[in-house]
Amino acid sequence: MEFTKNKIIEIAKDVIEVESNALKNLSENLPSCFEKFINSVYNCSGRLVISGIGKSGHIAKKISATLASTGTPSYFIHAAEASHGDLGMIMEGDICILISNSGETIELKDILNHLKRFSIPFAVISSNPESTLMKSANFPLNLPSQPEVCPIGMAPTTSTTMMLALGDAIAVSLMHKRNFDVNQFKVFHPGGKLGTQMLKIKDLMHGKNKIPTVTPEMTMQEALLKMTSKGFGYAVVVKENKVKGVISDGDLRRHINQLFDKKAGQIATKNPITVKEDIFVAEAIKIMNDNKIGVLVITNNKNEPIGITHIQDLLKAGAV
Repeated sequence: MEFTKNKIIEIAKDVIEVESNALKNLSENLPSCFEKFINSVYNCSGRLVISGIGKSGHIAKKISATLASTGTPSYFIHAAEASHGDLGMIMEGDICILISNSGETIELKDILNHLKRFSIPFAVISSNPESTLMKSANFPLNLPSQPEVCPIGMAPTTSTTMMLALGDAIAVSLMHKRNFDVNQFKVFHPGGKLGTQMLKIKDLMHGKNKIPTVTPEMTMQEALLKMTSKGFGYAVVVKENKVKGVISDGDLRRHINQLFDKKAGQIATKNPITVKEDIFVAEAIKIMNDNKIGVLVITNNKNEPIGITHIQDLLKAGAV
């Protein structure tokens, strides 16, 4: 087969289409015990333990990580390691998910026996409803039988896509059940870009003394000096301690021909976009992007300026 550019694109589209159809099939044929399983996890006093091996093990790790970061205590146990002492990590009060496309994975047999011995409830994600694991499960989470999309029909592809999607469905359902919100999300994600975006804008803004404020009656010569002194390339027009407008580089360019014949209030953009100090950094970034502005003024409930932030500040903090 000659792999021309068009042929490669055709193969890629076919892969995605086949897997999309499999996901549609799954959404239309969710396991009948799905809701019962979600309620059992929600009410369990322990943790949701997930195990698998090979590609199913990689999926199990990802599902467990998603659950743990979204409010459902969870951890992954390697199926082979379980037989060498890690079974002791599964305790009464826990609930488990075993993942095996065939439902006959030998490495999961010791975990299965352990769960039965201590009457620990468990679900099985598999596409073989007649398998040993599925017949033993308290919650048989059956995947619709769909062909693997790889050319030899053996490499886990379609099946692992459905496993991952079902895991996301479990995690998101539990998020709704727990009313898991952005404040809780922040607790579990203090690091990296996500962690920074979950900070409040007050945590990154410059304080009131850094705001380049001018009055509406100030000459533009004076206003430019103010803008330059603070380093934002920006000025906030304030009257009676209320924000009345802002002067940006764009405003200067629009009035360049008569710039020094006008007052700051005549140059300024009226009723500028401002935010309150308790909004999340992620929301502030969206506001700046949506409105194509590089500086954001933070005000209190009286429309008094209390802070300012530049997109470069958010870049340096790692939020963008």
